[in-house]
Formats: sequence, C-alpha cells, structure tokens
Amino acid sequence: MGENGQLLCAIQGPAAFCTTHWSVVLRAGQGEGQCAAEALEALCRTYWYPLYAYVRRRGYAPEDAQDLTQGFFASLLERRDLAGVAPEKGRFRTFLLSALGHYLANEWRRGQRQKRGAGQGTLSFDALPAEERYRAETVASETPEAMYDQRWAWTVLEQARDRLRDDYAHGGRGDLFGALEPLLSGDAAGRSRAELASELGIGLGALDVAVHRLRRRYGECIRAIIAETVCDPEEVDAEIRHLRSVLCR
Repeated sequence: MGENGQLLCAIQGPAAFCTTHWSVVLRAGQGEGQCAAEALEALCRTYWYPLYAYVRRRGYAPEDAQDLTQGFFASLLERRDLAGVAPEKGRFRTFLLSALGHYLANEWRRGQRQKRGAGQGTLSFDALPAEERYRAETVASETPEAMYDQRWAWTVLEQARDRLRDDYAHGGRGDLFGALEPLLSGDAAGRSRAELASELGIGLGALDVAVHRLRRRYGECIRAIIAETVCDPEEVDAEIRHLRSVLCR
C-alpha cells in the first residue's frame, strides 16, 4: 500500500473548479449538443473496465459481459438513459453504477443481449486484455460493488499518472519523470537517495524538492480527474474521501 499512502498525503488543498465533463452532460439534458456527447464519451472511456469487472463479478460469462457492457455504453452514448437525471444526482460514479443495474435488469427481463458492432455508436475496447486483467485482479471475497470501486480508484490513479507523465514530457522533463516515477509508490527500486541524486546530477536537497513537487502535482492531477466527474466543487472532497477509503481497504 506504499503508493496509496503517498497519494493520500498528496491529495490536499483546494483545486480550481470549472465546468466539468459531467456538468456539461447534465446541463445538455436530452439535447444533441456535440460538446455534451464528447464529454459523455470521455467519461465513459474512464469507466468501461470498472463496469466490465462489475458485470463479470455479477456472474456473467466473458462474452455476455462484453456484450452487456458494450450495449450499456451504446445506450448512454445515444442518450436514451439520461432521462430524469438531475444535477443533485451529480456524481457520475454513482449514477453510472445505478444506471447499469437498471440496464442489466431490463436486459434480463427482455431475455436479450445487445450485440457487438450492431451499427450502434459505442466505445472501442478489446475484451481479451480486459478478461485477462479481470482474472488476474479478482479477489474471491469481493462483492461486485467493491470490485467496481477498487477498479474505479485504480483507474483514477492510472489516469493521473499518465497525465503527470505527459505534463513532464511536454515540459521537456520526461527523463526526470522516468527517474522519479518509482517514488510515487515509495519504491526507488533499491536505490538510495544518494544514488538517485548522483544519477540525475543534482544534490540531495534538489532531489527532495523534485520529489515533493512530483507528488504534489500527482495529487493535483488526481483531484482534477475526480473534479471532471462531479457537478459541484463541494463534491470533490467527498469523492477524494471515498477514494481514500477504497484504497485503504
């Protein structure tokens, strides 16, 4: 849990809050605005694996889980499942799980499955790596809801790390990120601070400053990603607390 401990220290302080992906979708309602459609697709891409894992944990076979996940995303992207969503239901994470539950119940009642590639706009994902990942990560005692939350939390961390890597690369500091990235999880691959500082050609004090900035920026990336999935800035801290609780289990 080294990485979890590091990020819990990093996620702190207020973050700038602007119009988010989810708030764009909610304000658009049932409209056909291109911005809302793109925002919804961006959100869905974050959640496809946590939802696939949830469906698998509900007992569906891999092929059925793929069909159901694809069909669910297709229904969302076609905006059929957004009726009645109000701003007070503003956490995309909870909305999505509830909507999927209704979708699965409806599919069971109808006794049918959405088919892959049936002419519907949907997200592209490769089921084989998803299934391999699911089998590798599955814990026997996990409930579907716990599995969903865990995969959501890990996805947030992965996206934050990718965003941080891009920030450093665009600033011409890709090599620095590559050297310091293991320290995000508290693991310097067996190297001492002195060895790492020598490799980078800097002093120990400069190394500590660089690591502090890296972890602080990592926390900011996590907050920014979470902020994209809520409607109100006050909900960001609540989602951060939930993230912490999930990672500490």
